[in-house]
Amino acid sequence: MTFSDLVTYFRARFDIEEGQTMAEYGVVLAVITALVVAALLALSGAIATALNAVRGYL
Repeated sequence: MTFSDLVTYFRARFDIEEGQTMAEYGVVLAVITALVVAALLALSGAIATALNAVRGYL
């Protein structure tokens, strides 16, 4: 069995997919967006307090 035969066997056996589809990128983008929005909502009070403190120093 040659190396190319082995590679062909593994490709056929595990059905290697190359690259992601646009739908997968869309799902990843949606999850990241949801996490960013949740983090901003959770930290909005602390951010406002910090900005008010800086405004007080100015």
